[in-house]
Amino acid sequence: MMAMELLSQVLERIKPREEDYKELNEVRLYLLELVKSSSEELGLEVKPYFVGSLEKDTFLRGDHDIDLFLAFPLDTPLEELREKGLELAKRIAEDLDRYEVAYAEHPYVRAYYKGFQVDLVPCYDVRDWRDVRTAVDRSILHTRWVLENLDGRNDEVRLLKKFLKGINAYGSEIYVRGFSGYLAEILVIKFGSFLEVLEKHDFMLRQKVIDPGNWLKREPEIAMKTVKREIGEDKPLIVIDPIDPRRNVAANLSWERYGLFYFNAKKFLESPSLNYFFPKVTVGNYLEELRRKGTHLLTLLFNPPDIVDDLLLPQVEKTAKGLARQLELEGFKVLGIDYGRNFIFLEVDRLERPKVSIKRGPLYFSSHGLRFYARNERVWIEGKDLYSEKSVEGWIVDVVEKILKSGMFSAGKQIKKAVEEADILVDYVPRSLRKDAYVFLSRMKFRVK
Repeated sequence: MMAMELLSQVLERIKPREEDYKELNEVRLYLLELVKSSSEELGLEVKPYFVGSLEKDTFLRGDHDIDLFLAFPLDTPLEELREKGLELAKRIAEDLDRYEVAYAEHPYVRAYYKGFQVDLVPCYDVRDWRDVRTAVDRSILHTRWVLENLDGRNDEVRLLKKFLKGINAYGSEIYVRGFSGYLAEILVIKFGSFLEVLEKHDFMLRQKVIDPGNWLKREPEIAMKTVKREIGEDKPLIVIDPIDPRRNVAANLSWERYGLFYFNAKKFLESPSLNYFFPKVTVGNYLEELRRKGTHLLTLLFNPPDIVDDLLLPQVEKTAKGLARQLELEGFKVLGIDYGRNFIFLEVDRLERPKVSIKRGPLYFSSHGLRFYARNERVWIEGKDLYSEKSVEGWIVDVVEKILKSGMFSAGKQIKKAVEEADILVDYVPRSLRKDAYVFLSRMKFRVK
């Protein structure tokens, strides 16, 4: 199938329909009325801005997220913005179906209404990058810049977003580290079309720096500081934010997610297929995967605290890495880790180790040697050095329990206690985690061949 014919078929399935726009506009008007009445009730001077893909008309069919920013005057103290902004957001949300308070740099409200997720976010009414006080303020400027520069290429952005979703490379959340929607929009604006972005898969990586706002000429000192910082942190791409020279739009993009884009762009250009946009996922048996590899799966199941994924999952990741390091120090080889809201997977090379540990000590005729001699039960000499033998736990579950009980492992502050009380499973997972276990053991998440 020719690429253009195939892309037309994709667009037929992902473009919003007329009824989608009608429903969206009705909800938008209702939300604006709520902002006006609620602001007047609380005596607040607030300007509403719709931001994000719905406002830019780059959203996919069925993508029902509305971002409504409540912009306060620039002279509002930050604490007042947080307090009054949350109060206003709650007041608006009371007239919607339901809501919850979520947390980013400061609290905001996530509400639900007629099938839409509505984020009500307090911010400052910024005019340019110099006004930015909080991380969310830029969203108003992002939306304005895309609307001014997209020039009718909305469907090209939709194709790129759907492609990135299909290859598992989409989402800028800290626990995903993929392409953001805004990054996809910038790349289409910069290179011209979906296919042209794919054709630049190698060029972008080698060029490294993309500067759509021309900041390296307009604000060279600030822009170069951004470039040097991001190069120092070994980021795959540096895309200087066209509305703020201090920021890399691709700061959260990992090498793994860019790698998925790199290989899949190359393969799609060679042989276009609908599978890249609408993948047929086949999940195998995790037990067969274990038998094939001859490795073992250690699973920790725990009850997580009730906090949003943006806060929880980075802590689970830190904890999984901390446990892996401790197991390595105990003599087990950890071949991989994975995690979710309530579990940690550790793939290990074996379940048992020798029941004794041999430790090399200091010179036998030194003061350290005499202390070593006094502290250990079985001691011998090899050359000038002392050695000792110490009994240790051999079974991996006993070792993990000892690590958990000691608390001597790096962990997220809010989940450490929950993990210390985790159930430990060996080569078995409950039904709800069978797919996750297979995806982990087969490395499907980042497989390119």
